[in-house]
Amino acid sequence: MALLGLDVGSSGCKAMVFDTNGKQLAYSYIEYPPFENVYETNGNIIWGNVTRVIKDCTAQVKEKITALCISSFGESFVPIDKDGKVLMNTMLYTDIRGKEQCDRLVKFLSKDKIMSISGVNPHPMYSLSKICYIKENHPEIYEKTFKFLLIGSFCAYMLTGEAIIDYSLAARTMAFDVIKKEWSNFLLNGANIDIEKLPKPIPSGTIIGKIKPNMADNLSLPNDLLVVAGGHDQICAALGAGVVDTSIAIDGMGTVECITPIFDKPILTEEFLSNNYACVPYVIDGMYATYAFNFTGGSILKWFKNNFATYEAVKAKELGISVYELLDNEGAKKPTDLIVIPHFAGSATPDMNNEARGAFLGLKFDTNRATLYRALIEGVTYEMKYNMEILEQSGIKISELRAVGGGAKSDYWLNIKASITGKTIVPLDVDEAGIVGAVILAGVATGVYRNINEAVGIFVKKRNAVEPNIMDNKFYEENYKKYKIVRKSIANLYK
Repeated sequence: MALLGLDVGSSGCKAMVFDTNGKQLAYSYIEYPPFENVYETNGNIIWGNVTRVIKDCTAQVKEKITALCISSFGESFVPIDKDGKVLMNTMLYTDIRGKEQCDRLVKFLSKDKIMSISGVNPHPMYSLSKICYIKENHPEIYEKTFKFLLIGSFCAYMLTGEAIIDYSLAARTMAFDVIKKEWSNFLLNGANIDIEKLPKPIPSGTIIGKIKPNMADNLSLPNDLLVVAGGHDQICAALGAGVVDTSIAIDGMGTVECITPIFDKPILTEEFLSNNYACVPYVIDGMYATYAFNFTGGSILKWFKNNFATYEAVKAKELGISVYELLDNEGAKKPTDLIVIPHFAGSATPDMNNEARGAFLGLKFDTNRATLYRALIEGVTYEMKYNMEILEQSGIKISELRAVGGGAKSDYWLNIKASITGKTIVPLDVDEAGIVGAVILAGVATGVYRNINEAVGIFVKKRNAVEPNIMDNKFYEENYKKYKIVRKSIANLYK
């Protein structure tokens, strides 16, 4: 018996198969082919790649796959007609279309009211604004649309013929009532959008139904395979990291760094939501999650590698190691007094300031490359400490970070992170936490595991915890005060 998890992203999709003891049996990843622009994709392209990774995995395993679950990126949707035909390209969250409609909704319904219901600060990236855009600018498509399906819902529909959406994905639309856990008539009526054009909301971990017979044959899957409702990728990743306690959060140390904590009651205060922290239903009934993120996590180190470490890249290849491992080995061994503002792609939470810029402060003639490399890591970590400090003001107190992603493989980065944040850092022996979370949901829903805690005990494998260095922590606390002063001073310099 085996379980299949999918992670459908904006640039590619992955599939993995595990046996019930948590052993990986198969893996497949495919990037989408280049599209005509960077602001769109297409449901047919996504689905084509999804079928390819599933087929690739089914060809690798002999065990019977009994259930499947999907983790996916949010906000973006696929409009389909009654025959399941894709009616237009999918607008990604970076697409500026919908801004006019979002501004109008805020003016008509009020920002505070929208936030108190939807759990998000109004923004044109959310689905509701873009559906309004389609209705106004492409009325023929709006009329033909049977359902607007977010990506995970679209894939589930193709597999089962059922139009559903889990609560965490629905919360990325700006049309969902996160308290009542249903579509908001107030928001949809205010936007003049028909509620019947949206899929049915259900909890993550609910069995949607059996796979369609023709789809089972096409994908070499059993005819009795059950498809289970998954969730937003960050929510599934949190579950895949074993985040079942309010003191623990996942820290996704990838290209973008994202910390996802959970809490036991909804937080819908103006202060919390205006800081661009969402309030999202979690996979555990009655619990909620939020996202604190920085656009330049690992990407800032990639920038450094590409521009200042070409020799090291050649040397690392000769040694048969990662260039980042080499840079870690050569990085400064002691904390620096440099201040790096890591807003190379604008700032994310809590500001969401597209015009923010990066900065280096404190350079001297004896500043060398090793010092700059460490200072970059310190800068992105100060930024996440700043986010956690603001979250604490709303009662979200994190004592342990579960580290996943490329950065979690760096002991150098983990030690710096522990000393700056003052938190225990527990790196996990898992590369795809989102898929693991989806597999856990599939296993619990179909009775393979008695509950989430049992499944987490099987799948979540911890490495040695990293604790703060007391002396380094004292130094960093003082430098962090300077970081906040500089951050505030230059925030609107280019706005």
